[in-house]
Amino acid sequence: MIEDRFYALERDDAGYFAGLVGEARAGSLYKYRLDGADWFPDPASRFQPDGVHGFSQVVDPGAFSWSDSAWRGATLREQVIYEMHIGTFTQEGTWQSASKELPHLAELGISVLEVMPVSEFPGEFGWGYDGVYPYAPTRLYGSPDDFRRFVDAAHRLGMAVILDVVYNHLGPEGNYFGQFSKHYFTSRHTTDWGEALNFYGEQSCPSREYFISNAAYWIDEFHLDGLRLDATQNIYDESKDHILAAISCAVRKAAKGRETIVIAENEPQEVKLVRDEKEGGYGMDGLWNDDLHHSMMVRITGHNEAYYSDYQGSAQEMISGAKYGYLYQGQWYQWQKQRRGSPTFGLAPWRFVNFTQNHDQVANSARGLRAHQLTSPGIDKAMTAFFMLEPGTPMLFQGQEFAASSQFLFFADQGPELAPLIHDGRRKFLSQFRSLALKEMWGCFAPPEERATFEKCKLDHAEREAHAATVALHRDLIRLRKSEEAFRRQEYRAVDGAVLNRDAFVLRFFAPSGDDRLVIVNFGKDLHFSPAPEPLLAPPEDKEWNAIWSTEDPAYGGCGTPPLDTVENWRIPGQSAVVLRPADRQRTAFSTGTFEVLP
Repeated sequence: MIEDRFYALERDDAGYFAGLVGEARAGSLYKYRLDGADWFPDPASRFQPDGVHGFSQVVDPGAFSWSDSAWRGATLREQVIYEMHIGTFTQEGTWQSASKELPHLAELGISVLEVMPVSEFPGEFGWGYDGVYPYAPTRLYGSPDDFRRFVDAAHRLGMAVILDVVYNHLGPEGNYFGQFSKHYFTSRHTTDWGEALNFYGEQSCPSREYFISNAAYWIDEFHLDGLRLDATQNIYDESKDHILAAISCAVRKAAKGRETIVIAENEPQEVKLVRDEKEGGYGMDGLWNDDLHHSMMVRITGHNEAYYSDYQGSAQEMISGAKYGYLYQGQWYQWQKQRRGSPTFGLAPWRFVNFTQNHDQVANSARGLRAHQLTSPGIDKAMTAFFMLEPGTPMLFQGQEFAASSQFLFFADQGPELAPLIHDGRRKFLSQFRSLALKEMWGCFAPPEERATFEKCKLDHAEREAHAATVALHRDLIRLRKSEEAFRRQEYRAVDGAVLNRDAFVLRFFAPSGDDRLVIVNFGKDLHFSPAPEPLLAPPEDKEWNAIWSTEDPAYGGCGTPPLDTVENWRIPGQSAVVLRPADRQRTAFSTGTFEVLP
């Protein structure tokens, strides 16, 4: 039996309480007793082996033996991101089991792993956005050193790891911050999920220090390569040194010369987040692009309800998204009845993280179905080719690369008291979609609190073999993206586009060498584009276009791709995407009804 010991802490000039505990060592368990009353875990706990209400555990961050001394980090440019939820990425739902699947992702061409939040949260399963111990990796996936082994393994395979962090609120259960100080939160602002954190005004310095240090902690003690910041529109600060700028700076400093990536989710689309600090920005690297996602999903599904209602899924929207990132840059946005976005002109395309799937968007539906389950195979492949080749930064959601059959639903084990509220809140949220507001649909919503809902979301990696054609499609697109000069550029105005009809468009990727690439995308039926008064379709001088890749390749389950640029003008196959490159032109002679190649 271990004997309990008690140590008095003394208040210092900064208002913190401190004391020396000589017997403490790695593995020691402890709590704080406040004002001689109740006992609480450490808000800065490094590990909670028994959950949010249990004892905190001392962790020695220097005990782990790293093998990544040669790893230099990563910048956002030229990356392919993969979002993953450790609890559902494998059947076991652990860091150890996830590590075993990393070679497959490396072989596919994935270069950055974006891990959904792992800070300790209540219950036995959840997305992680209701965490209450920002420094403690959840016990559900393994120990803190298991997390370190995962990062170390990714680095050995040439993949960076960034972590999704939540600095806009804390979860409700196990949130004892208010017991230590009322100043961690502010009543000046509200969020959709709980009290807003206090980053400016009275007594805000300790709260700022806590979260800025947390950002640095993940980079320093876990060798992470950056962060993805959740819902930055609910991070409020009116200080001269904005908390987001301070976090970006802390990440760079903690990396000690390694390259890092800081990405923001920002619903109002404020470009200042990625502007240089000298230009009044916050010095972050990238922004999630919901605009392009919404447009792509309208095209995929044919529905534009709720927050999709200001998008048509048109060919022009795809072109504009490829050229400028955001589609709304200050125009009126009917759904919110206000103006949306800010100008992106001059920003490099790689700053926009584009996706057809992510955790939120797959789950924001009745059944948590994936994009490939909501449309035809041809449209799904054509859209995949578009967003994987356009000049933004592509992000895949776990299992997307092999057309996973598993759903991804909202699940949260918050206990019997909160479960009915969460279930009802989820139903109310989805009721913004007119079709999902129907009472007949309520029975389709999986109960978030049931373990069966969580279990349905686990990937079956054996499907990689069953769906080998989809794996090949993604692997070959990533190789095209990384090997072709025109696709690698990711520079402002390095791509232009033109609408061919309501369903079809062309993107031309310009290369300094003149070795341009055309991407022809057609979501509709076969198109005979004639006449063809569109300059972007013209090949470089003394050249002609040859197809080098097509979604209709038999390797992807397609039916073949005849030449597109013919004597009958352009013949563009339906529900397809084709990549063309210039080749030396053959001399031709034309006569009525005949075509002859001259020597």
